[in-house]
Amino acid sequence: MGDINESVVLDAIRRHPQGMSRVELAHATGLSAQTVSNICRRLIDQGLARESGKQFTGTGGKPRTLLRVVPGARYALGVHLDPAVLTYVLLDLLGTVVAQHSEPTPLGTDAERVTDGMAASIRALAEGSGVDTDRILGLGIAAPGPLDPDHGLVVDPPELPGWGSVPLRARLAAATGFPTLLDKDVIAAAVAERWMGAAADTRNFLFFYLGTGSGMGLVVDDTVLRGASGNAGEVGGLGAACSTRALVDEAIQMGALGHEFTPTGPQDARLGLDELARRARAGEQPATGVVQRWAIRIGRGICAAATLFDADTIVFGGPLWPQMAEPFLAVIEPMVASSPFVKAVHPTTVTSTRVGEHVAAVGAACLVLDRTLSAQPGSLLLH
Repeated sequence: MGDINESVVLDAIRRHPQGMSRVELAHATGLSAQTVSNICRRLIDQGLARESGKQFTGTGGKPRTLLRVVPGARYALGVHLDPAVLTYVLLDLLGTVVAQHSEPTPLGTDAERVTDGMAASIRALAEGSGVDTDRILGLGIAAPGPLDPDHGLVVDPPELPGWGSVPLRARLAAATGFPTLLDKDVIAAAVAERWMGAAADTRNFLFFYLGTGSGMGLVVDDTVLRGASGNAGEVGGLGAACSTRALVDEAIQMGALGHEFTPTGPQDARLGLDELARRARAGEQPATGVVQRWAIRIGRGICAAATLFDADTIVFGGPLWPQMAEPFLAVIEPMVASSPFVKAVHPTTVTSTRVGEHVAAVGAACLVLDRTLSAQPGSLLLH
């Protein structure tokens, strides 16, 4: 999409699945009626949009023709590298998942072997989907930080031994042939929520991500904040860092879980967390106490961040959020509602993601859609 105005119009149409008329597009974008008409003609010619139905104005005038995005005109691939599980998705232009696959992350320190397997899974997903690969815009990668986005490197993330300065973006681009983007998993999750989730209708929100590790995606005035090095979102300084291993280790120490749940790796830790969450939901002590203490830590950090960035929405999600949603929200929602820091100048919504547990993988694919189709001039080119 070389034309920024085309991106502005297409983005406006995408945000209104019921369709928009050319008159409404002109009002929404601030572009002239003639410019909008010319752009709509180009979008239709390119197969990105189509005319669909009529809109009657109620004034007895000529009905307006509605335009909608053609979902299957283009697609985007996304992969989430988590220390416990690898998740792959293929999205259409409206963000609908049309193909998905998950597999355990291989154990060990051979990053090259893992990336070879990732490339094979990406190719298999694309080929098995039945989608014309010429319609696939690119591949997005969501990975735990720290990252070096300028050089496409994964830089020694926790729980991934042997992943020091791995050129993941270049390897997957070369192996798959797709233009490729790399971003932190929590940032990718925030992008997904902005595109199609619970925060699609707000311009200022926080996304708290809970997977093998944790982090916070920040969106201010409809802009995803990445920071000086692309590593924004670390929550340790807020006292809100939460990892699967830390939760399970504390549960074992407090007697909420037996020593048979001592994790030897990220996948073992998930099994322990599943059991801890089950016991907490059942009201068993000391499991309930362990979970409540972690929820309070996260809640304090969330309240501070929501005030600092004046967010009106707080979204929780990630691979482990479904297990923890009930006991965590029971603590965090009242904390936000009664916080002396989150002032009642505006309501603050606390909710779970609508995207699902694969929000980071979906977000990785949304990175491609966002960079290719976004109305933001600084986000139009693929690396």
